Amino acid sequence: MKHAFTVLLMGVTLSAFGQASVAYYPFNNIVTVSSNADRAFWFDGRLQTNTIFGSLSTTLCPMVNVSRKSQVNFYTGLGVRFNALNSIDDRDILEGYSLHVGARIKPLTFMPNLRVAFEIAPYSRKDFKTGNLQSFLGLVYQFSKKGK
Repeated sequence: MKHAFTVLLMGVTLSAFGQASVAYYPFNNIVTVSSNADRAFWFDGRLQTNTIFGSLSTTLCPMVNVSRKSQVNFYTGLGVRFNALNSIDDRDILEGYSLHVGARIKPLTFMPNLRVAFEIAPYSRKDFKTGNLQSFLGLVYQFSKKGK
């Protein structure tokens, strides 16, 4: 329920900004807020939602669309992950880096603002000694400006 409320709250807030998008990756418990992902260059901010007091991991990702077609956009970008709560324990705020490769697909032609996102993202800790391969599958809603 708290995830649905978070997505709804962010959606209402972002609808005022025009061409932004909100995504939810339920298997990873991540909510993202993006600029217009239909443009060549766009920005994505990600927030981990499964725990708010134990971890506040946030990833900032500038992205570039490699291929833009009518039904799918393929993109890539670099991510920097940090956690502001690490400063409480005198740990470094910077946690690691990631490389995102993904696609945003418009599966329903009668609902072009609804998209399915799939991503593969190799992640490494900041010291590059350990890492893992992350995968993301979620739903995206792309807000658009209303015609006058």
